[in-house]
Amino acid sequence: MTEVSPSDGARLRLARQARGLSQQQLAGVAGVTRQAVSAVESGHSDPSLRVALGLARALGMTVEELFGPGELGDPVLAQPVATPGGPGSRVALATVGDRFVALPLHADTAARLGFGPAGGLVASPSPGAGGQVSVRPIGPPRPTVVVAGCDPALPLLETPLGLLDPPLAFTWWPCGSGEALRLAAAGLVHAAGVHRVDLGEETEAGAINRIPGGAEVVGFASWREGLVVRPGTAVRGLDDIVRQGLRLVNREPGAQARALLDRERRRLRLDPAELPGYDTRASGHLQVAAAIVGGLADAGVSSEPAALAYGLDFIPLAQERFDLLLPAKHAASREVQGLLKVLTSPWLLAELASLPGYDAACCGERALD
Repeated sequence: MTEVSPSDGARLRLARQARGLSQQQLAGVAGVTRQAVSAVESGHSDPSLRVALGLARALGMTVEELFGPGELGDPVLAQPVATPGGPGSRVALATVGDRFVALPLHADTAARLGFGPAGGLVASPSPGAGGQVSVRPIGPPRPTVVVAGCDPALPLLETPLGLLDPPLAFTWWPCGSGEALRLAAAGLVHAAGVHRVDLGEETEAGAINRIPGGAEVVGFASWREGLVVRPGTAVRGLDDIVRQGLRLVNREPGAQARALLDRERRRLRLDPAELPGYDTRASGHLQVAAAIVGGLADAGVSSEPAALAYGLDFIPLAQERFDLLLPAKHAASREVQGLLKVLTSPWLLAELASLPGYDAACCGERALD
């Protein structure tokens, strides 16, 4: 048998993806089973000499090129979750289902108080057919759980996922619920974070209907959302903000915080023009709080945990539960199964409970069967 390391399995996957082949298509050309291709790519099985020769010939490579020592670096086609930068720009690279996904690393997505590792560099000057971009991997891609959503506690998933045997990497795409649902419907993430609130604007059932093939809903955390203002500001509601001429920092369209602000605005019969800063777009709960602390705004809608983290006053408007929608097409994947496992881990539950303003009672709870 030909001995194959995990990086060799990743090289096989890269070579297959670079040629636009599915595992089934490669198996048919090579004269082997799809299960054999999957086992080699995952590093769970070493191919026989016949299988190794068949795979190499099907890909137009030698066995040494495919399974021997060497640097990974051939560009692969990846679907970006947002418009990437030019050649050389950094992206996180992960596989979701049977394709590569590129998550641009810039602005707020580039740092968590410091730069995070990239999975590759954009190689093409502009997106090609279907919006795909060519990405040159930095080292072998690792099995990675990709989650989109606005809850700043989501990065806590990285530690327990990394302790699984075998370990899983984690990539978070911070965005509002509307964008998270769009990415899930497009098959670009393993999980989409959405709010369940009493606004009557979004429910799990409604969100599932927007994802082809349906989805399972699993709880993550619950907290309150409302107005966040500097300490000592005499504000009891949005009408006070307007009366005092205070400047808002808003979230992007599709974010639940923006929907909550609009609900209050409509209730008070306020026009957006009466709210200075209404057209601003902060990318997350912590960014809203940071803008207020930094003097860029006087108030905004964010979560209570964000307000507490920055020492800001909080006026509650809604009790919310933050759920993870898991598209059915990825339910059996190693990434989703690992995510489900860590959602009930004592470590994660303890970490969530330690965050002021968080309630972890629903974490890992299946909301819909």
